Amino acid sequence: MRVLTRNCVVWAVIALGLSARQAHADGYVNPWIGVNGVNDEAGHAAVGVTTGYMSGGVFGFEVDFGYSPHFLGSDDGFVKNTAMTFTGDFILGIPFGGAHGAGVRPFASAGVGALRTHSETEGLAEFSRSNNELCYDFGGGVMGFFGEHIGLRGDLRYFRTFDDTNLGSLFELNRGTLHFWRVTGGLTFR
Repeated sequence: MRVLTRNCVVWAVIALGLSARQAHADGYVNPWIGVNGVNDEAGHAAVGVTTGYMSGGVFGFEVDFGYSPHFLGSDDGFVKNTAMTFTGDFILGIPFGGAHGAGVRPFASAGVGALRTHSETEGLAEFSRSNNELCYDFGGGVMGFFGEHIGLRGDLRYFRTFDDTNLGSLFELNRGTLHFWRVTGGLTFR
């Protein structure tokens, strides 16, 4: 688990470093908090970062990383589960008020990437399972900027694996494609 956490931190630092060189143009970094809705259950917390670049404020590419420490519900001391998403997305936005300075930019995005789930139990029935699946996502949202460099972003995305995912017999979602919605919000820096 420590190796996995270290790899996530390395990828986040790389993404932030790549976007920092582009910040003078129309690049942005958006650390966010959010909620996942899995299998029609109540939402479970998620955190992450999205970074990208838009040419002329209209077309662009972004990288999204998300981590959900309690993906299928809160840990009860017996069952632990996590999920990570890492996707590359094309983004299309319309900058009202221009691509620089104060303004609003509704956007749509879609792309592909990876979804990693990990589940384990402790106690009498020890069990551990990790899945690495290709996934796609699509969604949209709004970026609003107060000035040249700081704003807010809200985002709604749908994620779905291409292949069936087996999370183990302890979970209702033990077979079939894994799919969920994620709603996020956070500050945006450009």
